[in-house]
Amino acid sequence: MRDKTQTNSAAPGDRLIRAGALVFFVGAVATLVTVAPLFLGTTPFPTYMFGLSMLMGVGFLIAGAGVLRSVAAGRRQARAGARPS
Repeated sequence: MRDKTQTNSAAPGDRLIRAGALVFFVGAVATLVTVAPLFLGTTPFPTYMFGLSMLMGVGFLIAGAGVLRSVAAGRRQARAGARPS
């Protein structure tokens, strides 16, 4: 076996990255919905929509935490494989 990791197994941090991407896209849609009335000349949306736009940053941070967790797991695995027997 060249690689012991299954192709369908989830590495540490994968769920955080997926959740972060989902939250980011929800925030992106909220941002588009919030900005659209400014260009269309209609009445602006309520203030809570601007708060939902902040989900873009939150999603970015969640995904970043997932990447860092994945990197840390990879470093631990490499360190464990490099130890002499």
